[in-house]
Amino acid sequence: MTEKLARSDPARIGGHRLLARLGAGGMGVVYLGRTESGELAAVKVILPEYADQPEFRARFRREVAAARRVDSPWAVPVTRADPDAPAPWLATAFVPGPSLAEAVAACGSRRSRRGPAHRRSARRATSSPWAASSRTRHRHGARSAPGTRRASCSARCTRNRT
Repeated sequence: MTEKLARSDPARIGGHRLLARLGAGGMGVVYLGRTESGELAAVKVILPEYADQPEFRARFRREVAAARRVDSPWAVPVTRADPDAPAPWLATAFVPGPSLAEAVAACGSRRSRRGPAHRRSARRATSSPWAASSRTRHRHGARSAPGTRRASCSARCTRNRT
């Protein structure tokens, strides 16, 4: 789900024309952007209160470096980043899909499902490409931040599929 840009949102970040908001969290805002060559990207921009903290910038630099090292068909690649910009940012290829909140609303949470069918579904989910991507990123020292990754419903869920 996307939202219109707010008046206070920038029009461009690092060569990306911003089209909409994908989400916002405690650390920043994630925008849908388009590169000059036409590719869509998810562009995460860090909030000013964190950008002013040297310790946070150092951690964000490490996260960018770790995310760039990940080479997996199950991980969304970093396309560009500038952790030293006045408003630090990171861009990844855009992968359309439901947000985590939408997936949980459509499919239910793990806590809401019980019994053998749930255990099979949980095993399937942890062996999914999305879970493999998460394991790959963590092996390379990257952590998911709010709004940076999209979740998909389990194979049993039929709502909100494209």
